[in-house]
Amino acid sequence: MPEKISLPAKLINGGIAGLVGVTCVFPIDLAKTRLQNQQGQGVYRGILSLSLLLCLPFSTRFDCLIKTVRSEGFFGMYRGAAVNLTLVTPEKAIKLAANDFFRNLLSQEGKELTLIREMLAGCGAGTCQVVVTSPMEMLKIQLQDAGRLATRQTIAGDGSGTVSQTIQKPSALRIARNLLRTQGISGVYTGLGATLLRDVPFSVIYFPLFANINKLGQKSPHEKAPFYHSFLAGCIAGSVAAVAVTPLDVLKTRIQTLKKGVGEDTYNGIVDCARKIWRNEGPSAFMKGAGCRALVIAPLFGIAQVVYFIGIGELILGFFH
Repeated sequence: MPEKISLPAKLINGGIAGLVGVTCVFPIDLAKTRLQNQQGQGVYRGILSLSLLLCLPFSTRFDCLIKTVRSEGFFGMYRGAAVNLTLVTPEKAIKLAANDFFRNLLSQEGKELTLIREMLAGCGAGTCQVVVTSPMEMLKIQLQDAGRLATRQTIAGDGSGTVSQTIQKPSALRIARNLLRTQGISGVYTGLGATLLRDVPFSVIYFPLFANINKLGQKSPHEKAPFYHSFLAGCIAGSVAAVAVTPLDVLKTRIQTLKKGVGEDTYNGIVDCARKIWRNEGPSAFMKGAGCRALVIAPLFGIAQVVYFIGIGELILGFFH
């Protein structure tokens, strides 16, 4: 029989892992969103690869964050963090716990999971998590991108002497309430298809890759790998999966951005978005924010896997029994 797992403990582990990880990497995630939403000659200079990141001067490497701090203050880097921290707990809990659940369900006594079964478990985890991921990302993106639109309008105003409109500082509650009133629940789930298109391939790549790299640090199948090995395994697997699905993340970010700047394209679905990006910005636009995305996902999943493997949920539940 497959080894029994405690689903409540797994949910607690995933939730704590998500909170710790997101707190550490949120500013880079904000930079990623703003870089991906730029069309044509944008406000921020970006990075496409980690190799370029190491070669560029400091001011270019972190241009987006430097400009954000100058125009919006230090906490401008954490615009949208509240909604993300609120929803990342159930999101990470569902993702990590669902993967464990499906791996356990697909396992056979005395046999290691085949790669196909590992990929199926990852697919199940990615599918389950979008229930929370899609509205969380949609609300977060509106808050993260508001500063880019304001900066863009300020620059336009400096050139022409006028600014077309004043951007009101948004709140997640106001955005959610307006969407529910005007579009119903479907409004909150704008971009659900694009989120599925990104998260399922990500999980199919990430979880089997992490499991196999982490396995290299185990002395026996019944022992856990050292925490530093789990951290590195999470970083490596996260970086590979993040860069691999960056084009899908660009599509999702563009579709879920409700407010566009003057002259920026609007999109009617995934195919229309992909066609317009290819035609107007070229194939390189599909890799916008790839470097930032790798920098976000690598430590996020490295930290998440360490917290998850420590087994804090099991310790908490054990304390109350």
